[in-house]
Amino acid sequence: MISGRNIIQVFEHASLHYGRDGENVAFKEMHFNALVKLNELHDNKYFTVIHKGLKFKQFVGVIQVNGLTIEILPKIDKNNEDVNVWQSALIEMLRVTKKLKVQKIGEANIHKQNIHLLDIYFEWFLNEVQSLLRQGLIKQYYKKTNNVKALKGKLEFAGHISKNLVHKERFYTSHQVYEKDHLVHQILAQALHIVEQCSNGSFLYSKCKTVQLDFPEVKVIKANTATFTKIPKSRKTAPYETALAIARLIILNYAPSVSSGSERMLALLFDMNSLWEEYVLVRLQKAAENVNIYGQQSKVLWNGIIIRPDIVIEKGLDKFIIDTKWKNIEHSKPSTNDLRQMYVYNEYWGANKAMLLYPSSITSFEDKNFIGFDPTAGNENHHKCALGKISIFKIEDDQQILDDKIGEKILGWF
Repeated sequence: MISGRNIIQVFEHASLHYGRDGENVAFKEMHFNALVKLNELHDNKYFTVIHKGLKFKQFVGVIQVNGLTIEILPKIDKNNEDVNVWQSALIEMLRVTKKLKVQKIGEANIHKQNIHLLDIYFEWFLNEVQSLLRQGLIKQYYKKTNNVKALKGKLEFAGHISKNLVHKERFYTSHQVYEKDHLVHQILAQALHIVEQCSNGSFLYSKCKTVQLDFPEVKVIKANTATFTKIPKSRKTAPYETALAIARLIILNYAPSVSSGSERMLALLFDMNSLWEEYVLVRLQKAAENVNIYGQQSKVLWNGIIIRPDIVIEKGLDKFIIDTKWKNIEHSKPSTNDLRQMYVYNEYWGANKAMLLYPSSITSFEDKNFIGFDPTAGNENHHKCALGKISIFKIEDDQQILDDKIGEKILGWF
């Protein structure tokens, strides 16, 4: 029990059961049923349903359902199961890839404050809204249509005839209104309501209620994906971009009645394969000097089939390819398909070298690891591929934290 709430921390690819002796008693059948429904709504991509339980896949993050918070953490080292280390690593990856705003993990002491990932997102959102309140919320023009006692604006004839056959004293009109009750604020208000529902019992609940008291009363809406495409972009709405981005994440991942109708669920989950790729790309770009680094370049292979390496490095006339893989490769080998893929990338991008890059507890790489064709067999030795293992951690102040210099180390291999 943390901050008045049940919290379970598990690792990716681990299993979680209900109703078993010795298992976590906080996870009950009602949580299981709600998560199964959530998984079905997302094409069963988050976990595999097993007997009285779930086996998580490569998605990490946090799920809150009916008062229970499940934090799913990454892990590639079987010998390191320190949840504080991996929680900090996940938060740092999200921070570096700009999916989360938080101070340096070493300064924040996240685990010492018993804060989980959902708290951090909620606090980030509340801080953004508070900042907007201090700056002064904007007003916008919007069209308002209703029945009024005095003719104002444009008379809507069809609506007037259908609604006012009896009430001759009324006029069904539409007119421009300039006030704070507009779409942008309606979206923020909806996200604030979700934060209030999901933070009840935590240290953030009172802060949320304070923000809500300062926030203007607006029309209640149920925003969906289409709603966010209607947000006007202008100089006046530019300060709202961050708050709206977090509100979008909260609203679109909230399911108020995913199971029997009584469970409220919020799931913020990230594919570790994509997150690892983005993290490596950002670290490389920050370390690059006289080197161009691109992510997700694509070319047509055949008949509309697209090929897309994770990272392309241009160093003068030379090109190098990196394909990131978030998995433990210590006791296995790359698949034949991955190696064939590297060959194709080299060919289509005219690259000198390609690498399959894996996270590890230790760095293991030398230039001789690049293997090409045997020139004595009559082949040109221009296609080279290697398997690289990079240690993602370093020791600082007797703590294991993510190594922020992996970009420099990887570039040194090419």
